[in-house]
Amino acid sequence: MPAPGVKLEAVAEEVVQPKVEDEREEAPLDPEVAARRAAAMSFIRRLGDPVLKSRAMPVDRFDDPLRSQVERMAGIMRDAFGMGLAAPQLGISQRLLVYTVGADAPLIVLANPEIEWSSREQETLDEGCLSIPGITLDVERPVHVRVRALDEEGRERLVEASGLEARVIQHEIDHLDGVLILERTSRESRKAALRELREAERNAEAA
Repeated sequence: MPAPGVKLEAVAEEVVQPKVEDEREEAPLDPEVAARRAAAMSFIRRLGDPVLKSRAMPVDRFDDPLRSQVERMAGIMRDAFGMGLAAPQLGISQRLLVYTVGADAPLIVLANPEIEWSSREQETLDEGCLSIPGITLDVERPVHVRVRALDEEGRERLVEASGLEARVIQHEIDHLDGVLILERTSRESRKAALRELREAERNAEAA
């Protein structure tokens, strides 16, 4: 899930972004930053990849390889200007996600997360996905959630989240269940998004 206000354009797992204006939308990226972002996006699986439609397997080993995987995911997420990233988006069938909400916010790791409570109050916001570049859709989600999980050391972790943090968590857990935002919107919006994707593909082929 990308940071608010960052348009991932053609290089872009998620373009999930609330309607937030940011001067970064207009300013061109530093070439080195743009190169890092393009490299990060090259690792992300796109719409049509079977791993994105499959339910991921539980994490059963909390060891150095898992911690290395967490570091790699965090690096790719940050280079892609993301707020969240799920292991299946890198082609890894693990119930593992990382996220951070805010430039100075700590990295949160959730292994085998389960939503044990969500609020009746719902909110609809523009949401996108780096696995579906250039597309944003209205997605309705609970405003508050309580999630029980494990961290990268295998210790229990309880997260009570609201607003944007809750949305990021729910978006990434959807990836662990093989659910994309196309399945979280109306039929009309889904059809329009698919038409937009096909048109973008045709334009890219013609360029």
